[in-house]
Amino acid sequence: MSAMPRTVNRVILALLGLVLLVLGGSVLAIGLGASPPSWWIHDGRHDVLLSAADRTSRRDEGWFWPTVIGGLALVVLLALWWLSAQLRRRRLAEVLVETGDGEGALLRGRALEQVLAGEAEVLDGVERAHTALTGRRGTPRARVDLVLTPDATPSAALHRFSSEVLARARTSAGLASLPATVRLRGVKHRAERVS
Repeated sequence: MSAMPRTVNRVILALLGLVLLVLGGSVLAIGLGASPPSWWIHDGRHDVLLSAADRTSRRDEGWFWPTVIGGLALVVLLALWWLSAQLRRRRLAEVLVETGDGEGALLRGRALEQVLAGEAEVLDGVERAHTALTGRRGTPRARVDLVLTPDATPSAALHRFSSEVLARARTSAGLASLPATVRLRGVKHRAERVS
């Protein structure tokens, strides 16, 4: 995630948290007996958000309540989408490389991803490759998408990728293991005409 979306995300979260804190605190204070200002939405301890008169005043307008409920449902769906985006695994920014002197070095995650993809694309039968590192700095995991050529043998391409490319990356980074989830797909091509 780049710096700009991360900053925007934090600003929106901070503003939303501040608004909810002020609203919740004011409702709690009024519920405990504090007198509200004249312009506030609640008049006192036993006040409700929508009175019976407010709920029934729009009865003749058949579109009003379905629109309110639809808008609230949209807000809930957007909040759930945002939450799922926050919980999704992010790419690993750095990998801790053992140097043998007890110190270690940091390798950029994108650099290792590019090396894995570049070496995979050189293999016979692999048209394109895309990799992403997840996990922790000392124990990274790789997610790999291999797009195979029409004449490729999937088992052979997978074996060569794991025994050559992954093994070389694991050894080069000094990792005890580099587990990978590999997804194989065939490249789309036109059917050949047989006469």
